[in-house]
Amino acid sequence: MGVPHFSRFSRSGALHRDCLTRCPILFHHRWTVCAVTAPASPRRYSVAMPRNLKRYYGAGHLHFITCSCYRRQPLLGTARRRDLFLTVLEQVRRRYQFVVAGYVVMPEHFHLLIGEPQEKTPSTVLQALKLGFARRVLARARRRRDPAQASLFSHAPQHIWQKRFYDFNVWTEHKRIEKLRYMHRNPVKRGLVASPELWRWSSFRAYALGEAGPVRVNEWEVLKMKIRPPAA
Repeated sequence: MGVPHFSRFSRSGALHRDCLTRCPILFHHRWTVCAVTAPASPRRYSVAMPRNLKRYYGAGHLHFITCSCYRRQPLLGTARRRDLFLTVLEQVRRRYQFVVAGYVVMPEHFHLLIGEPQEKTPSTVLQALKLGFARRVLARARRRRDPAQASLFSHAPQHIWQKRFYDFNVWTEHKRIEKLRYMHRNPVKRGLVASPELWRWSSFRAYALGEAGPVRVNEWEVLKMKIRPPAA
């Protein structure tokens, strides 16, 4: 019988409280990387976020995270912005010591598949990532602003991100591959490129070509502090 799966963001906040007790999961980092770009069943992701979201941390699951730009504007619509985002992501990954299992940066949103950090939570990671990127973007806009030409910058962004983000617990191999497929094929489905390897703002090339990109993918060594030897 398969492991029961639940969304961490049901409107009622209901959770099968005995789920983790009845079905303990051993979070093992030696997953086999395979078929991460094969066609998967289409899934729809709602833009509107439900209220009173419940977040469940501490079980060692991966987290599939979706975050949108403010009012779904294409604030990640340039190569320079997407490069900057990945630079900040890598800085945050090193600071908080968590695993990035996959990612894709789209013009108006991003997806991450990450592990839980050493000390903090994925919420802390997202706060640091969003704040770090927003500060750099807004600072650049201010530096370019000429007071004598203020009217030309009336449409400069004042906000970068939506306040909340969507977080889905991933604890099975099937779901992990499903999320990776979805992320890697997203630019193709949107018509941005003809094939996944042509979109350099995703983790596809790390999986398919073993290419070291701007963000370290599947660096499981950061979890060594969590794996303690048994007491003598």
